Amino acid sequence: MPHSRLASPSATIAVLKRHGLYTRKSLGQHFLVDDNIVGRIVEVAEIGPGEPVLEIGPGIGTLTDALLGAGATVVAVEYDRRLLPVLEELDAGPALTVITADAVSVPTSALTTPAGVPRALVANLPYAVAATVVLRMFEEMPSLDRAIVMVQAEVADRISAVPGTKEYGSYTVKLALRARFSARFPVPRSCFLPPPRVDSAVIRLDRAESPADPAVLDAAARAADAAFTQRRKTLRNSLAAGLGVPVAEAEALLASAGIDGSVRAETLDRAAYLALGAVLHAASGRS
Repeated sequence: MPHSRLASPSATIAVLKRHGLYTRKSLGQHFLVDDNIVGRIVEVAEIGPGEPVLEIGPGIGTLTDALLGAGATVVAVEYDRRLLPVLEELDAGPALTVITADAVSVPTSALTTPAGVPRALVANLPYAVAATVVLRMFEEMPSLDRAIVMVQAEVADRISAVPGTKEYGSYTVKLALRARFSARFPVPRSCFLPPPRVDSAVIRLDRAESPADPAVLDAAARAADAAFTQRRKTLRNSLAAGLGVPVAEAEALLASAGIDGSVRAETLDRAAYLALGAVLHAASGRS
């Protein structure tokens, strides 16, 4: 039995022809046509029967069909209205809710299923917005405990980067504050129709333990953005520039967090940014 009835070139082409559709390059549409990859995504996602799942960019429903087959209750966000009649053909009843919206701006409060708010994000994400959407969902959906998403390999590199590497930046830190990278596997270009010009990967992220005060997470994210504004400079100087404060004040903040101001932003790990966030939050409460 296939994991998805649509995960083949012939099935995908037949659906597109039946509806008079074509892929839209502007939306980064590349339909997954390899059932083995679909099955592996569902396996890595560990979907339980009746579990509420969020899918972004379902396209013609290739992955959706497999998620429904695994017993999930799915809320899918699709930007392209032309694809709505195709998704209706899945005939999933109340197990599938389709919302026509931009995943970058759709209110997360609207993303719910009859089984409740999503606990997992499982998606073949549009590459142009993948990084933004993954971070946003972990920031704004506290119910989300994991994400298993197809992204551009370059984005996967940023997500899984470790301190001291060129891929490690403010985005890596901000995502690491909310989630921990736990798995990755490559997806060949031949698995898509049409084949993309970039390499792809599926990654899994799991919700990370966080401090009790969410304001500390927000402050740590602000510190990461500030610290990487001038990543070639020392941390004291880049932090000062990013926060718009004198270097002496930035140095004092770093000292309070137990951080050497002479290092660069890329050398600090998650724990260090959390410590700096706690100091920043405390300082803002005194001002």
